[in-house]
Amino acid sequence: MSEEKARVRDILRARKDAMAPEERAIKSGYIARHLMLLIAEGETVMVFTSKEKEVNTRPLIEALFEQKNPVVVPIIQKEDVSLRLSYLREMGALVPSTFGVPEPIGNEIPAKPQDVDVIILPMLGFDRAGGRIGYGAGYYDRFLEKNPDLTKIGVAFGCQEMETLPVDENDIKMDLIVTEDGIVYDGR
Repeated sequence: MSEEKARVRDILRARKDAMAPEERAIKSGYIARHLMLLIAEGETVMVFTSKEKEVNTRPLIEALFEQKNPVVVPIIQKEDVSLRLSYLREMGALVPSTFGVPEPIGNEIPAKPQDVDVIILPMLGFDRAGGRIGYGAGYYDRFLEKNPDLTKIGVAFGCQEMETLPVDENDIKMDLIVTEDGIVYDGR
């Protein structure tokens, strides 16, 4: 299974990397708009802070700020392969950290998983059965295993879709998957 996952990850990485920055920016804006239709006013949203070639979450985070939704972001803890949570009040609090991921290091406002209603997750790939494949470290799968009651929304570009993914029992299924085309999977 791990060889197959590695092969699929290579394919998906190449597809994502082939996108032009302008195309990524436009499609990220569409994704943010689709997501804002799914998030109720007042819901606390945990959202990943994107790296360069991922769905850009900046437009989403700014829209959440505007709508006065509390925003929580993950902080990667390599030591125990877990996520620590912090509220985010302004984009300026983010600095490149572990794996180049922007995190509010030095500006943390501790949050608890119980504070979160909806989680927006990065995906390297997805299928139309709610399957998600991440980057391989399992940070989000471990977090979701301990916090199963959150509404899980995976975001990706349409080019990251696979007909089927090599998922196993540790891979947590999404409740919703959103691309630039809107909701492509709704398992609620």
